[in-house]
Amino acid sequence: MQEIGQEQERVFLQASLDAEKTQAERNRLGQFATPTTLACDIVQFGVALLEKDSPIRFLDPAFGTGSFFSALLQAVPSDRIESAKGFELDAHYGKPASQLWQDTPLDLEIADFTRAKAPSEENRFNLIICNPPYVRHHHIVNGEKGRLQDATKVVCGVHIAGLAGLYCYFLGLSHAWMQRGGVAVWLIPSEFMDVNYGEAVKRYLVERVTLLRIHRFDPNDVQFDDALVSSAVVCFRNDPPPANFEVEFTFGGSLSTPKITRFIPVVALRKEAKWTRFPTSDVREEIVRYRLSDFFTIKRGIATGDNKFFILTGDEIEARGLPREVFRPILPSPRYVLGDEIKSDQEKLPILDRQLFLLDCRLPEAEVKKRFPKLWEYLEGGKGTVSERYLCRSRKLWYFQEERPPAPILCTYLGRSDAKSGRPFRFILNHSKATAANVYLLLYPKPVLAREISRDRSLLRRIWDVLNNLCPTSILGEGRVYGGGLHKLEPKELGNVDATPIVDIVPELQRRSRPIQSSLFDHETS
Repeated sequence: MQEIGQEQERVFLQASLDAEKTQAERNRLGQFATPTTLACDIVQFGVALLEKDSPIRFLDPAFGTGSFFSALLQAVPSDRIESAKGFELDAHYGKPASQLWQDTPLDLEIADFTRAKAPSEENRFNLIICNPPYVRHHHIVNGEKGRLQDATKVVCGVHIAGLAGLYCYFLGLSHAWMQRGGVAVWLIPSEFMDVNYGEAVKRYLVERVTLLRIHRFDPNDVQFDDALVSSAVVCFRNDPPPANFEVEFTFGGSLSTPKITRFIPVVALRKEAKWTRFPTSDVREEIVRYRLSDFFTIKRGIATGDNKFFILTGDEIEARGLPREVFRPILPSPRYVLGDEIKSDQEKLPILDRQLFLLDCRLPEAEVKKRFPKLWEYLEGGKGTVSERYLCRSRKLWYFQEERPPAPILCTYLGRSDAKSGRPFRFILNHSKATAANVYLLLYPKPVLAREISRDRSLLRRIWDVLNNLCPTSILGEGRVYGGGLHKLEPKELGNVDATPIVDIVPELQRRSRPIQSSLFDHETS
């Protein structure tokens, strides 16, 4: 076993090399080193899954300076390590790491693992441990993305979606490097457990290998000082999954001493879209009578393309001499909406300390120039800058805005699990004619519900009360979570929330069974 001093030398080397790069450079390449304690926990966990005293053939496809290899040298006698291989794309880290470990059995290639030729079966590895680069999909150029997708499908039989990060390809491609019965432990962002692009990874984990355990760290306890991601340790064995197998899900604490443990049948994982429900929740019931999307059409708020340009205060509109008729009220950020109910004045403007207005002009440029010279002057000031932003340049006219009528109920798009109210997401009752930006989700009653509300105006308030009293766990289980305990809901995810309690206060719907109710709502448009 190595002396602890060599790990201290590695940590110092890592810090020095990191300091020579900007944060932006490291973000682009997804370079976030694994902390020593965490690396040791992961390696000890992986080694314990191997047969006692069996030879170890170790591989780390994203080596960095070697946090996992260093932990391995501390965990087992050196003569147990039959071979050790690493890949590091960036010579900035690879060359110093080669010098640091030159007196060990490590074979470190300064090369792209995704392009490396996999070895024959007899030369494959029985212990793969990796913290792959967290490179987001938009940093993978189109040609590279296609190459990675094709190569991964050949190796592990699944097609990785275009929005997937580089870590998904690393995991899939490593299949060709694993011995039969070998163990792999991956430290990756837990977002794959919830998002659509993670479906291919999850299918691989439940169909091609035996998924042993997923440990998800508490998102309030960010594992990396310089990367705001929530992390998970994913462990599997390169064997087909046995029938009736159960996967161990753990949460919080450390890998060796988690706070919560639950075993989930693989058959349930194959049906479940949101794996982060586990282990805090049990397998969901097969039948949910009513979902929120049965009652509401749910849309994201307006993405303006440049809030500073398109959203102004009343004083700014007046000071610039802009015409009021091309503006409509828009709600401020949720942090400026202190309560959960927005009242309005006689003009249906929201009664809030911060009143904002959205520039929403549907006139062609020639007519704007003719009718509103001041507005024309203002728009001219945005040409070449605001007009060239991605959203703006993709529109028919760069200053046109999405159509989003005022919504009677809104839901905050982001929330934290440590919210004082106990509700990470707030449902807000809106009496005003203000629309909302994309920091909100907008809930529009579908026709049947809208008719019931028109007959009984008190019904909307009672539904709003029901929404704010839905079990927070049921809502969180449909969304996704990021580092620091930040939760996010997309419209479809909010629409999947169990909203059966609503039928208890809508007599007209209590007599409807789910199949009738589905056609009743879905075949009408709002």
